[in-house]
Amino acid sequence: MRTIVTMICMTAVLAISSAPTEAQNIKGKAGVTGRLGFIIPSDSDLGPYKIETDAGFNFGGGFIYGIDKNWAAEVDVTHTNFGSEDPVGGNKGDFTVTNIALGGQYRFEINQPNLTPYVGAGLDILLSDYDRPGYSVDTTVGIHASGGIDYFLTRNIALNAEGKLLVAPETDINGPSGTKGNFDPSAFSGMFGVRFFFN
Repeated sequence: MRTIVTMICMTAVLAISSAPTEAQNIKGKAGVTGRLGFIIPSDSDLGPYKIETDAGFNFGGGFIYGIDKNWAAEVDVTHTNFGSEDPVGGNKGDFTVTNIALGGQYRFEINQPNLTPYVGAGLDILLSDYDRPGYSVDTTVGIHASGGIDYFLTRNIALNAEGKLLVAPETDINGPSGTKGNFDPSAFSGMFGVRFFFN
């Protein structure tokens, strides 16, 4: 039985590795992406305190379209949640951010047919919230720069890894009696996932 399972696994690996790939040319191809990962957010201000934020978890997905063999357009929506503490370790609540990112990629041609590294940049619409009762965070806009790699298992399926630096202006933290501080949405994130191309 173990021999049969081993042979099936080896056959599957060989089938995937020998499948034709188009890793360096997604011209005219549309796809979807699903990813999850981590985020390292910036610290923010609340009243007299510089509140320290924790590394958090993020997840999301989006769409990608190949304009030509090097350029692609991408729309991503990610959701992030992370905690915060004051300088003496007191819990200051959780922040959430939904990031609607509109961007483009430049995809490099290299000698490895299954690998496609890329760089990207774009505009981010940041819908933020704060879980303390009566508090809210204003919406703001930022920009991002990213770099990543697609590893094509088949011509339609690719594993993806990406790092992204988000830069955005501070926005108001609003409380029951007015502005209570400033939230800094700037952050670095790393995400891992899968792309599926329809054609």
